[in-house]
Amino acid sequence: MTDQRTEAPRRRQRATEVEAYGVAPLPPAAQTSGPFDLFRLAFGGANTFATIILGTLPIAYGLGFWAAAAATAAGVVLGALILAPMALFAPRTRTNNAVSSGAHFGVVGRGLGSLLSLLTAVAFFSISVWVSGDAIAGATARLGLGGGDAVRAAAYGAIALAVFAVCVYGYQFMLLVNKVAVVAGSALMLLGAVAYGGAFDPSYSGTGEYLLGGFWPTWVLAVLTIMANPVSFGGFLGDWARYIPATTSVPRLLAAPFLAQLATLLPFGFGVATATLVADPGDYVAGLVAASPGWYAVPLLLVAVIGGLSTGTTALYGTGLDFSSLVPRLNRVQGTVVVGALALVLVFTGAFVFEAVDTINALAILIVLLTSPWMVVLMLGYLFRRGHYLVEDLQVFNEGRRGGAYWFTRGINWRAGTAWGLAAVMGLLFANTPLLVGPLGDLAGGVDLSLPVALVTAALAYPVALVAAPEPRGVFGPLGPRWVPCTPAPEGEQSPEPEPAVP
Repeated sequence: MTDQRTEAPRRRQRATEVEAYGVAPLPPAAQTSGPFDLFRLAFGGANTFATIILGTLPIAYGLGFWAAAAATAAGVVLGALILAPMALFAPRTRTNNAVSSGAHFGVVGRGLGSLLSLLTAVAFFSISVWVSGDAIAGATARLGLGGGDAVRAAAYGAIALAVFAVCVYGYQFMLLVNKVAVVAGSALMLLGAVAYGGAFDPSYSGTGEYLLGGFWPTWVLAVLTIMANPVSFGGFLGDWARYIPATTSVPRLLAAPFLAQLATLLPFGFGVATATLVADPGDYVAGLVAASPGWYAVPLLLVAVIGGLSTGTTALYGTGLDFSSLVPRLNRVQGTVVVGALALVLVFTGAFVFEAVDTINALAILIVLLTSPWMVVLMLGYLFRRGHYLVEDLQVFNEGRRGGAYWFTRGINWRAGTAWGLAAVMGLLFANTPLLVGPLGDLAGGVDLSLPVALVTAALAYPVALVAAPEPRGVFGPLGPRWVPCTPAPEGEQSPEPEPAVP
């Protein structure tokens, strides 16, 4: 890796200071975090009511408790394995994963990663505000403090404004919030074992009316639904991992997000178990409030508030970074405000005007389907490049320049783009979800093969493209490529060129 590192002493910014850093390379002196901070952010962002809701879906699909629990465990583990390598880029590139992807997709082609991360962030921010606001409205009604649309709207607004405030202050304040959220949220959910333990029956066998008509198609759908949660963090890990020094060992970087996702079995398990207690799992929030003992109404309210704040901040913070990288004239704070305001409009219009909540929930699964092959290309690229990245050359687009090692063809590396496009199309062809059924969706008896097909296609197509059209030697490190050929072009041959003057 070639970059200009200084020996300036490391200084951790105070939580009450507005973060000044955007997608430009973070000064090495500012890399003051460690893998445990990454663990807390990744776990805190998922230790929420939104994750609880996801945990209820296998039961809502018609599965019994043990089948739902097995699907949940499989989805979490598989998703965590896919997610973990996404923590490796940012410590080396000192920027987020979307900008880092320019090393493989080209400095212009990396806009794909920014767009996917932006869509994922807006979708999950909206879902987080919706489910937390609904839970708050239900809990306040149980306490005799009123409910209905007025309380829901007030809850949506309060959560969104709190999220905005945290994200404007930035990384350190978000880290502080998640330090509290991880402990408080976990304790309140564990307290739920006391609240609901007496009524819980692990022999619950489900409704017998499977969403996709049969057990195995429905069970696979449940696995893929759960997998969407850990995989959705792939675009965001770099937002936080860029604060970790590049000298941190690879096993520790991999362990932090993997263990964080295993820890989400707590909120997932809360959702699976309590979904068996409600009369209509499709209307979980209302059913949970009705099944709650009176004394648990306040803890349930706190779970909703803390969870909404945690998930909302992790999503919206990444949104600000990615939007500012697409529109370099905006800094991180300005990008956060612009996209946050648009997301807030979506929250209210989607809930009260267009009733698009179910559509956005289903769309989130498809967004993850499109994001997964992008992640595969990055992971393979990391292996082929031996983790070598040219920090300054990744910033060509942001700085209004042309050229550099990652310019490829007009800023786009068609090898990575073709592999992603082919994988995305194949995934959509095999999709069998409530929102989209592809032409080949019933090929396996109704089992949704979209995600594994997309992952395998990307894993095969990208190396084939690199062998058929080798990349220039300049993108690889001193040891050269691993497992793939390269052209003999020397490093530095593609020097950055200034943008032509605009008349």
